[in-house]
Formats: sequence, structure tokens, C-alpha cells
Amino acid sequence: MNKMSITDTQRPTAAYVERRGRLETYFDRTALDAWTQLTSDAPVSRIRATVRAGRDSMRDTLLSWLPQDMRTTSLFDAGCGTGALSVAAARRGARVTGVDVSASLIELAHERAPKDVAPGSLDFGVGDMFDRRFGRFDYVVAMDSLIHYPSAEILRVLGAFAARTDRAILFTFAPQTPALSLMHAAGKLFPRADRAPAIEPVSEAAIRRGIAASDSFAGWSIGRSARISSGFYMSHAMELVRA
Repeated sequence: MNKMSITDTQRPTAAYVERRGRLETYFDRTALDAWTQLTSDAPVSRIRATVRAGRDSMRDTLLSWLPQDMRTTSLFDAGCGTGALSVAAARRGARVTGVDVSASLIELAHERAPKDVAPGSLDFGVGDMFDRRFGRFDYVVAMDSLIHYPSAEILRVLGAFAARTDRAILFTFAPQTPALSLMHAAGKLFPRADRAPAIEPVSEAAIRRGIAASDSFAGWSIGRSARISSGFYMSHAMELVRA
């Protein structure tokens, strides 16, 4: 594998931009009501209940990898959705910037933001997680915001994060397993209008090889790793730690 420079990793590809546009359309139009319900405590179908449980478990896992006391630290929540992880980090004292491509989800994040966090600790906005204008952070978390991209794009985004993160990057990807591949294939049976943008199952080994091969991750090491499987939800978490 040819090594990529940091400059290369900071440039989104045309394929990334195209997929990002499809995600924006999906969450702002097609799936807004379903996503609003899924991320609340409203009753949902049994299938969606497994997805909700899986997401809750993944969020708890990522939060357990962050310090309990986050005062004086900053966190970038890349693909923050309705902001549940951002709120939890802010309650630990972090200064949180939550960004999502979906204006509708950011609006929900604002509506759901609690009053018991310190003023100025939560900043939600519409934008691309690739955008360097958001600045540097101590921690970056990308929970299920990379699952729609192939491994090469995931590594490119992670390389961009590495250039502006001081302590750790926590991210998830869709693991390449027979069960997930079957669910991925089954999703193609739904009417086109009801389909979410395709999840891209990727190999954990490919992610590890890509990190090891790229100059973008010089001074970084892979830390903890965990896989969450709950019915129709399956996602793999990995931690990158700056030496």
C-alpha cells in the first residue's frame, strides 16, 4: 500500500462528497420521522428496538473510553445526530462541538439539549466532519458516521482527524461479517424510496493495515477495540491514541 500524506487525507474525494449528499437527503427527508422516534424513548418495532439497544450500548462503550472528568478538554462529535453523546460529554465538563450534515437532526439536537449543562459547553452546527475550520480538539468521536463509507474513505477521514486531534480518536465502522453482509443484502429488497444509503461492511484487518501504512498516523497507536451486536445493529469501535 502506498503511504498517503497528511495533505492528501484532508481532501474529500468526489465519491465521499456524493455519498455525503445522499446521507443529507436521507436524514433530512426520507428518514427524519423514523430517526426522531428511534432516538427517543417512544415505542418502536422489535427490529428498531434492537437497533436502539445496540446504539445505546455503543454510545456507552465509547463514553467509557473517555475520561470521567473532562473539564478543560474539548471534543468534536463528528456526525453527532441528535446529540446524545455530545450531551453526555458536556455533562462531564467537556467543551463539545457537534456537527452533522443533516440540518433536521441538528435542529433536533438543539431542541433536546438539556438545561443542566454549563453555558457554552454545547455547540451544535450543520457541517462536514472533514472541514478543518472547526479547529483542533483533544478528542474526536465518530459514532456510526463512517459506516456508509468504504475503508479507503474511512482512512482518509481518520487521517484528517489525526491532523487536528491531540489525545484520542474514537470511531466505529461496519464490520465485514457474514451476518452483516446478509443484512446488507436483505436491505436491497426494500423499495428504493425506503432504503437508507448503503452500509459498507469493511474488514477490521484492512483498517489496521491502513493505519499502520499511512504517514498520517505517525505517532498514533491503536488502543481499545470492541464490537457491539444487537439484532439488526452491528458496529465495531476502535480507539486511536496519540503517543
